[in-house]
Amino acid sequence: MSSLFPGLDSLVGLARHGVDVKPTLLRVLTDLYVQKPTHSPDEERQYVELSLRLIDAVDAATRDIVARTLAAYPGAPEQVLARLDGRPAREAAPPPPPETRGQSEARSLVRDFFNADTDGRRGLLDALDRAGPLAAGAWPTPGEEVARRLETSVLGGRPGDFVRELERALGVSRTLAERIVNDLGGEPLVVAARALAVPAPVLQRILLFVNPAIGHSVRRVYALSALYQEVSLAAALRLVAAWREAEPAATTAAPTRPGPTTAARGGTVRGRLGMALPSMTAPERMPTERLVGPPRKAGGGS
Repeated sequence: MSSLFPGLDSLVGLARHGVDVKPTLLRVLTDLYVQKPTHSPDEERQYVELSLRLIDAVDAATRDIVARTLAAYPGAPEQVLARLDGRPAREAAPPPPPETRGQSEARSLVRDFFNADTDGRRGLLDALDRAGPLAAGAWPTPGEEVARRLETSVLGGRPGDFVRELERALGVSRTLAERIVNDLGGEPLVVAARALAVPAPVLQRILLFVNPAIGHSVRRVYALSALYQEVSLAAALRLVAAWREAEPAATTAAPTRPGPTTAARGGTVRGRLGMALPSMTAPERMPTERLVGPPRKAGGGS
C-alpha cells in the first residue's frame, strides 16, 4: 500500500492495535488520491477497493467530508461516488460486439474503392457487376421525392442538408455520407445516384453545384455522366450494401433505398459476389480535401 499511497502505514499499524482508524483512513486515503491529477490503473483499482470497504464502516459526517472532496475532483470513481450517495452505480457500457467477417470484408471493399484511382474504381464496379443479376424484387425503387430533395438542397445552397438527405436515403453514417460528397473524383456520388434512381439530368445539376472541384470542370461532369450510364444497377447496389454494412446509419429508421439486410444477404461480401475482387495494392489514392461538413453559405458553390 505504501508504494501507491505513502503515509498510510502508521494508520494501518494503529488499526492492528485495535484503534478504529477507519474514518481517518478514508479521509487521508481520499486526500492523497485527489492530490494527483491522474492515476495508474493499479492506483485507481486500489483506491476504489479500499474506499468501498471503508465507506460502509464510517459515520455519516466522514462520508459527507469525503463526498465533498471527491465532488471537486474531475474523474472521481463512479463506484465510490454512488456508494457515498447511497445509490446504485451506473453500469459500464457493454463492449462493442466483435466485428464479423462480413463487416470486415465490407470495410475492406469500401477502403479499396475510396483509395483507388479512376481506373481502379471502374475495375471494382465491373467486378461487382460480373457477380450476376440481383434477386427479383430485392431492391425496391425509391420514390421520385428522393431525387427531388437532393436536387433542391443543392440548388438551394444547402450542402449540409444534401449530406443529411444522402445519409438517410442510403442508410449510411454521416461520416460516410460526407466522404461520398467530398470525394474529388466523383465516382462515389455517381454510384449513390445510380442506386437511388436519380435521373441523369438531375445528377448533372447536382455534380455542377455540390462539389466545386467537380463542377468547375465541364469535362469531369461529362465523364461522370457517362459513367452513370455505364454503371449497372447491380454493381451500384452491391457497393451501397457494402457501405451500409461497413458504416451503417446511427438511427434505426429504414433508409429510402434499402440494401439487403445482413441476414438476407447471407455469407461474406466476397462470398456473396461469388468471385475474388481485384486487388487494390498500392493504388494511386484520390485526394481527400474536405469540401462538405459544416454547412457553407448559400451561393458558394456556383
